[in-house]
Amino acid sequence: MKSIPLPPTAHQPQPYTGPSAAAVLALRKQYLNPGLFLYYKQPIMIVEGKMQYVWDDTGKRYLDGLGGIVTISVGHCHPHVLAAANAQNATLQHSTTIYLQPKIALYAEKLASKMPGELKVCYFVNSGSEANDLALMMARLYTGNYDMIALRNAYHGGNASGMGVTAHSSWKFNVPHSFGVHHAIAPYPYRGVYGYDEADAGKKYAADVKQVIDYTTSGKVAGFIAESIQGVGGFVVFPDGYLKHTYEHVRAAGGICIADEVQTGFGRTGTHYWGFETQGVIPDIVTMAKGIGNGAPLAAVVTTPKIAAVMAQKTHFNTFGGNPVVSAIGTAVLEVIDQEKTQANCLELGAYILAGLEKLKAKYVVIGDVRGKGLMLGIEFVKDRATKEPGKEACAQVVENARELGLLLGKGGLWGQTIRFAPPMNITKADADFLLAVLDESLAAL
Repeated sequence: MKSIPLPPTAHQPQPYTGPSAAAVLALRKQYLNPGLFLYYKQPIMIVEGKMQYVWDDTGKRYLDGLGGIVTISVGHCHPHVLAAANAQNATLQHSTTIYLQPKIALYAEKLASKMPGELKVCYFVNSGSEANDLALMMARLYTGNYDMIALRNAYHGGNASGMGVTAHSSWKFNVPHSFGVHHAIAPYPYRGVYGYDEADAGKKYAADVKQVIDYTTSGKVAGFIAESIQGVGGFVVFPDGYLKHTYEHVRAAGGICIADEVQTGFGRTGTHYWGFETQGVIPDIVTMAKGIGNGAPLAAVVTTPKIAAVMAQKTHFNTFGGNPVVSAIGTAVLEVIDQEKTQANCLELGAYILAGLEKLKAKYVVIGDVRGKGLMLGIEFVKDRATKEPGKEACAQVVENARELGLLLGKGGLWGQTIRFAPPMNITKADADFLLAVLDESLAAL
């Protein structure tokens, strides 16, 4: 493969003087969770990051095309976010919610101002798994019902309740934590029964949710949970109208609707601040994590005063949720999104990259589908376009090839057949051109 130069950067990384990658790998194998996985045949060790770029222990620079798994929203070590964290760390690192603390209150006000409708009450936790666990409990307590509807191909977390609503074999264990959970057909236009050419695909996929309610529950449900765009599932974009019709069915059965915005929120889709807004709906509960803290352990559940009132019947708090440091970081992230107009950047560059991906699809038959919104884009590989047999081997090799050329990408999909591209939202047109050139070269090398 021919070398492709990365766009220039003024940042000079510090020389790395720590243990070797081989030593770290040995320590990891001995002392860390054996269920952890690595993307590359030859693991890389990332030791520094600045905005959209990261450096490994050898000093090699990469464009971070996955944003730390859709976590780095405004850039690695963004100076404004870093300054906010450092200032708060020097003043007060922890203050439980049994005391007043201005940072969490002001942050909640600012976050709530970004929400539509009656979504105005914030609960702060530490991860997306915790956020979804809390949302499920809210739904069951508020409605008095137990059954939850989720989607096949979904991912909602690594804790027991999160795995219960997840329907992705790589992330589920064979233990009975999915009791009371029913999975509806994924509204997956490329692989589903209703394709891109079906005008009423959204309505027809939503009809399956009603069937699940009618035939596998008592007719009453606690709620429905869905990512606004499926993340681990391969950046699957729902057909228009899907959430609108689904929410109608769920609410008619006494349930409430939960939007999982862990990967889609904060302007990443370009057209809207929240992914659910692209479907023209307002949920009853919204969960968010990852990009909310630009890498800090921060997550949130935002709901209505009416639902929050039920939760207030008992004491509820989170020891570390919304501590002063992460509240300062969360506030700084919102400020950067507004000041640097990252949502507009997602819209412009997302459209530019998607157009480039369409050209690559026309050139390489191994690409079956390209899709996404804003800077949340998927490239699905197939062995045959007619049968759509998943091309997981080609996907894995392109990811390897791209890494050699200085581009880090993610994999997703039920078979690991889809490349996921979700970089920090501050990337430039030069970065976009680099990405497309690397993909072209990586595909040609197959």
